Amino acid sequence: MKHYRTGPETKRLHHRAFTVDDAEAFFVLNSNPDVMRFTGELLVPSLEVAIEAIAGYPDFDEVGYGRWACVLKKTQTVIGFCGLKYLPDLDAVDLGYRFLPEFWGQGIATEACRANLEFGFRELRLDQIVGLVLPDNAASIRVLEKVGMQPEGDMVYDGMKVLRFAKRR
Repeated sequence: MKHYRTGPETKRLHHRAFTVDDAEAFFVLNSNPDVMRFTGELLVPSLEVAIEAIAGYPDFDEVGYGRWACVLKKTQTVIGFCGLKYLPDLDAVDLGYRFLPEFWGQGIATEACRANLEFGFRELRLDQIVGLVLPDNAASIRVLEKVGMQPEGDMVYDGMKVLRFAKRR
């Protein structure tokens, strides 16, 4: 199995695996209530927990890909993440992303998601990629629609009602 510790490159972004050197940026992102509002996840409570989360992230070793840090080329700073995650309970690959609020509304999520979909179909040879989104997250629904994902109805995932979007190769 090939391991992709670097992902697609876009006009504004490099995608690469998080390292413990990114722990502060990871903490800032994942402890922000506005960022986490539609994730269904708890806020990361400390820098130490951020370090543990990065160090213990198994996806690159287990399936060869995962959620990449999105590094803004202009400043070389981590501004969020975007990537693909295998969900064994659904036997599906999920497109997920999260960005700092100061980068919302600039097309960065759309740019990153489009590149990750292309990567998943071209490099990983996936037949389908899904996107799970909370029904109230209108901005993320728009991003999924912009990158060509189609709604497939709703479902319960992780105890929450979510909308399922999908795109096929």
